[in-house]
Amino acid sequence: MPKAIPPKELIKWVPGEVLSTSEELGWKDIEQRSYRYKGQDVLIPPLDHFMIVCYYMGRTPMDRCIDEGWKRTACAPGDISLLTMSQDSHWHWTEEIDVSHIYLSNALMSRVAMDVMERPIEEVRLHDLLRTQDLILTSISSTITREVSSRGIGGSLYAEALGMQLAIHLLRHYASVTFKEREAPGRLSQLQKQRLLEFIDANLQDTIRLDDMADTAGLGVWTFSRKFSESFSCSPHTFVTNQRVERAKRMLCEGSLAIKEIAYLCGFSDQAHLTRVLRAKLGVTPAQLRCTGK
Repeated sequence: MPKAIPPKELIKWVPGEVLSTSEELGWKDIEQRSYRYKGQDVLIPPLDHFMIVCYYMGRTPMDRCIDEGWKRTACAPGDISLLTMSQDSHWHWTEEIDVSHIYLSNALMSRVAMDVMERPIEEVRLHDLLRTQDLILTSISSTITREVSSRGIGGSLYAEALGMQLAIHLLRHYASVTFKEREAPGRLSQLQKQRLLEFIDANLQDTIRLDDMADTAGLGVWTFSRKFSESFSCSPHTFVTNQRVERAKRMLCEGSLAIKEIAYLCGFSDQAHLTRVLRAKLGVTPAQLRCTGK
């Protein structure tokens, strides 16, 4: 059997009467097909989409075999079966049934998983469920099926939005996700570090945002944060705070400016903020540090 087939080729392996199809509607990352099946014993090759099977008419004993072996149940209207992508399977049922298949692409599932979990995704797999009941799955799947017949305005966008809702629900309740191993972040170059130090020194009295520092280094925020921590053995926030403390320490020891003015020039919100940070970092107050400096 082929390694993976698109949903439209499933009928070659599972003969049935096509009741509805989204094939000509231009939907992206989601497809729908309804079938009327008589009892069958079929081997199905892996699909290149995730499949949700919704049972609408008829009741039948249902057997299915995948890697974990055979499972047996009875399926009736309101029930749902799930089949993960790239999984060959063997199905056996004896009675006539009407079903709706909803197919979600791997691109959609992976994209939604990455957005929801905020990590690069290696693989998404649906749990092996031959029969479950879930009002949310049923409601979204029924709406998608009805949309094929109604063909309302904005149908493609509507279907894609429903597909995203379906993907999120599946990820929350019926999926396992494997994450990509993050590569070692590496270090900032000497030029990047020099530019950062100059930028921080020039802007120390102002608010220094993480994305401004990343722009200075010519990197995205995620990459910059990790490279920075590897290079300076602390977070950007901690490093900037330490630079503020060093400037305040120097100005307190060497100058005669008022403490509240020093706080402003070093980027602290007020004198009380400067006092709290110095006490936490150095164990002394600004006034004590000034006396010690003299």
